Amino acid sequence: MRQVYFDNNATTPVDPLVLEAMRPYFLDDFGNASSIHGFGQRARAALEEARRQIADLIGAQAQEIVITSGGTESDNTALRGTAYYLRDQGNHIITTTIEHPAVLRTCEQLEKEGFEVTYVPAGKDGQVRIDLLEAAIKDQTILMSVMYVNNETGTIQPIKQIAELARRRKVVFHTDAVQAVGKIPVDVKELGVDLLSLSGHKLHGPKGIGALYVRRGIRFNPLLLGGPHERNRRAGTENVPGVVGLGKASELAKAALEDFGTRVRGLRDRLEKEVLAQIPDTSVNGSRTERVPHVTNLSFRGTEGEALLISLDFQGVAVSTGSACSSGSIEPSHVLRAMGIPSDLIHGSLRFSLSRMNTDEDVDYLLSILPQTVGRMREMSPLYRDR
Repeated sequence: MRQVYFDNNATTPVDPLVLEAMRPYFLDDFGNASSIHGFGQRARAALEEARRQIADLIGAQAQEIVITSGGTESDNTALRGTAYYLRDQGNHIITTTIEHPAVLRTCEQLEKEGFEVTYVPAGKDGQVRIDLLEAAIKDQTILMSVMYVNNETGTIQPIKQIAELARRRKVVFHTDAVQAVGKIPVDVKELGVDLLSLSGHKLHGPKGIGALYVRRGIRFNPLLLGGPHERNRRAGTENVPGVVGLGKASELAKAALEDFGTRVRGLRDRLEKEVLAQIPDTSVNGSRTERVPHVTNLSFRGTEGEALLISLDFQGVAVSTGSACSSGSIEPSHVLRAMGIPSDLIHGSLRFSLSRMNTDEDVDYLLSILPQTVGRMREMSPLYRDR
């Protein structure tokens, strides 16, 4: 049975070249990057080279990159660190209803600690209106966080315009770009953001490693205290193999951006077009134009998404019903609910997320089994049969 992986927004397979780059730092150059002997200095040199590779992917300077354990830590550092650093200036934070749980749960905790948070809604296309963000700003507003690309729908937010708004109103602006970096061109200077989160395992790097871009001049309270690592911004002995892997993955992602924007987009578009043509009562969730090249979120009326996912899994195809961080939850997608999608379509939705490692044959195989699979589900659904 063919194995097809269409859940790359959850995680991506490690590129063999990334694994090859990491290997020496487990076995030979295993030193602590803070040590002054040769072992340590070789590790330090590798770490700083990787930092430059990460910075180069997003148009930053190397010293603006803070290494973290992943996107969740980057988001927490940006929100909690900035909120507490600026608490004397205000206590109001703005975010959206469609953020990743790493942002939403952090904001909920900050509310319990005395901060006020405004959650701006998204439209049916998944985009957040800038006028609503501006209307939410108060004299006490110190921080705004809006994700660059939604992890469930792939919808792209107008981050450059939002950053301009924040700068004009003297509000620190953070974007969770975990699903954007490596998928579309990202230039932090052109965007004008203050803080930006990214994660290694979303771009064929290892898990447990990420980075936070911190624009020069932006200050925050570090979450982890201890040694003077990361220029006193994140204490703890550096995960050198992981950083090297993220650096190599960043280098490879930058080289592959053109291919990603054409070949992978073509695969996604063909998948989506054929599914819509072959399976009636199917709809696309989110914007059809303002979205990344590799994601489509589809609702199949008269089906249950989790049952459909399990059936496809038995046939060798991995997809998702939404965010991997919410797997196991019986609650419907908070993103689709916030967009106003009807509940029956939310429960019948699947996310297909591709990568540069997918092929035409992968799409062909999905198209050979999905129509019949959906058909079987609908035959068992009295609500669909009797409508």
